[in-house]
Formats: sequence, C-alpha cells, structure tokens
Amino acid sequence: MNEKYSLMRAEKAHFSVVRMARLLHVSRSGYYTWVKTSEHPAASPRAVTRRRLDRRVRAAWVNSHRTYGAPRVHAVLTRAGVAVDRKTVAASMRRQGICGVSPRRFRPVTTLPGTRTHSIPDRCLRRWDRHRVNAVWVTDITYLRTREGWVYLCGVKDACSRKIISTAMSTTMTTDLVATALHRARAIRGDTAENVVIHSDRGAQFTSQQMHECCQQLRLDQSMGRTGVCWDNAMIESQWSVLKSEYYDRHTFDTVTEAIHGVERWITGFYNTKRLNSAIGYQTPVEFEASQAASLALTA
Repeated sequence: MNEKYSLMRAEKAHFSVVRMARLLHVSRSGYYTWVKTSEHPAASPRAVTRRRLDRRVRAAWVNSHRTYGAPRVHAVLTRAGVAVDRKTVAASMRRQGICGVSPRRFRPVTTLPGTRTHSIPDRCLRRWDRHRVNAVWVTDITYLRTREGWVYLCGVKDACSRKIISTAMSTTMTTDLVATALHRARAIRGDTAENVVIHSDRGAQFTSQQMHECCQQLRLDQSMGRTGVCWDNAMIESQWSVLKSEYYDRHTFDTVTEAIHGVERWITGFYNTKRLNSAIGYQTPVEFEASQAASLALTA
C-alpha cells in the first residue's frame, strides 16, 4: 500500500488524485491520511502508541537492574494490565537497542569429595521441586573475586519457591560456613519445617562429620548427588550463574565487606522480592510463598 501512495504523490503533478486512486484501487481518504502521517509521523496514532509502549518497556527493563529480556519485561507489563504480546515487546527492545542479560553457559566443576564417614543417598534424583515449600532445600558454595581477595558464599535455597532462604559469606571455605547458613535457614523457617531434605554435592564441606552432626541437630535429611556430576545439583549451580551474570560480574568490589553487603542487598532487595521467576509463573519467590500459604490456609 505504501508503494501505491508513494507513486501517487510522485505523479500528482501529472495526474489527478481521483484518477490514480481509481486505477490503483485505493481510497482518496486513505491516501490523504497517509500523506498527513508521513509528513508528521509523530502525530500518527500508531507512533504515539509505539512511543508509549517503548517508555513502559524501558522502565520495566531499567527497574530490573537492566537484566530482563523480552519474556520477563512482557510479564511485568502483563502484571501492570498492559495488553501486549511478547513479540511486540521484543520488537520494542530491539528498536531501543536494549537487551536482557543471559547467564553464561554452565561449565562443570569437579567436586573434591571428603572423607567418607557415613553413607548419604541421593534422595532427590534431580526432582528437587516437590510442589511444597520446605520439602527440599538445596545448598552449595561459590567463590567471588574482590580486589582484597576471594570471598566464599554459601546459600540455602528452597527448591519449590526458588527463594534464597539464607546465606553465609567468609574468606575461608570450611564446613563452618555451611553450618552458619543452615542454622540461619532453620531460624528463619522455624520448627514448622519438618522432614526437610537438604541436597548438596559431595564436596568436602558437605561430607564431613561436622556437617552430618549439624544436620542431625537441625533435623535435616542429607541428600547428595554423584561425585563430579554437576547436573545432580543443577538447581543451585544455576542460581550462582544468575547471581554472577545479572549482578556480580557487572560490578567491581574493592573489599570483601563491600562484596558481602552488595550480594546480600541483591538477594534480599531484588532477587527474592522483585525478580520475576519463570519457573514459578513469573512471580517473585516471596509472592509465590505467600500465595501457597494462602492456599494451604483455605484448605486447612
């Protein structure tokens, strides 16, 4: 249609608009509307709608710490009552030159097992989500670089809600680090969390006698994947990938203290409370746990 209108404008000095509209099978009103909008594109309804959508898309992207891609931006707009499809959101992001942050491809790290003091089975078999909060917790340790030196982060995550329940950070990677995170998780969840499975890899910190005694004290059932098989603990491994790609690798930390405070702010102030998680229906972990608690209250 644009080609026909362009031809009419080019030949209007030689032929009447009425005749050209009849020969090209277009309407005169359509031609004059096209002329008006092409001369003043900012005034067209489509341009106004597009600019309004672009502003909303950019705002959602900025509020996500500039990490959301089209699916999560689309989820934000849907929650706000904006009727738009995902492809339109993706087109808006391309038009504005903005994009989400994708985690780097996971690279397996061989686990160094500790001394075998007791037999620990794999109670999950890669089925961590049991559709119930406090059924399975997953834990692991990752390392973070600062200009002052390395800092180690141990986290405990609920496999159902995807909420990071607790963390512990230190400059040494010992079982004390894991025990601190587990004690914090138990204090946060309380004694109502019964028969909780705590799943980890077979690193020395998790197979130690100290870890075994800690889990017995906190009434947690230990579960472990196979040695060197990263996929058996993939849920928490992928969590570290998200943390590093969306937050840590985009900042520089001079001191260990600065890194600890920054990670804790990201987890409590953004990941648990604001970041939409596709695995739980584009809700935040806090929202998901609240809705599940409400559902259980209704059925009780």
